[in-house]
Amino acid sequence: MPSSPIRNRRADARRSRAAILDAAVRILDAQPDAGMETIAATAGVTRQTVYAHFPSRERLLLAVADRITEEVVAAMDATEPLAGPARDALLRLLDAGNQAAHRNPALLRKISTLPVDPQADHDRHSPVADRIGQVIERGRQTGEFDDRLPLGWMVAATIKLAHSAAEEQRAGRMSGREAEHALRTSVLRMLGAATEEDGSSRSR
Repeated sequence: MPSSPIRNRRADARRSRAAILDAAVRILDAQPDAGMETIAATAGVTRQTVYAHFPSRERLLLAVADRITEEVVAAMDATEPLAGPARDALLRLLDAGNQAAHRNPALLRKISTLPVDPQADHDRHSPVADRIGQVIERGRQTGEFDDRLPLGWMVAATIKLAHSAAEEQRAGRMSGREAEHALRTSVLRMLGAATEEDGSSRSR
């Protein structure tokens, strides 16, 4: 049975949107102030097509933020967060999320300057928060993590610490290794779990 014209148009629209977002990620990370014309040319579409999907540059950047979040979530899922001790699973999640988020540092800096609706920002972070929350809750049930503080607060604090580590690294105040170590140590101490330093001190 042949495809309907409406179905074909929808498929074409989805392909165009995906091509625009792919192009925006590549171009804006290298040239944060590149215009819509450059993005359109890279995507192989017209400028009018870009504006049909994204009426403003801000809307395009917010859609790019959603795309990056999807990549972070996919990277987290690939770490098998339900496998092994919760402590190790949480560190894998944080490492994977950090690596995925830092593939486009200049683009992330540009996105961070946008005014963001609090509800939209919450919704964007929800998939990440859900995965972190599942691992923390598992650790609370197994006794690896402290269960005396609210789960939601622990999740929010973990995400804030991850953002702080990323900002310190982007600003050049910490190296990537220093930021990673600070994040791991801070999160584990907040959760009442043993850190690498704790293990070293006990072994001496």
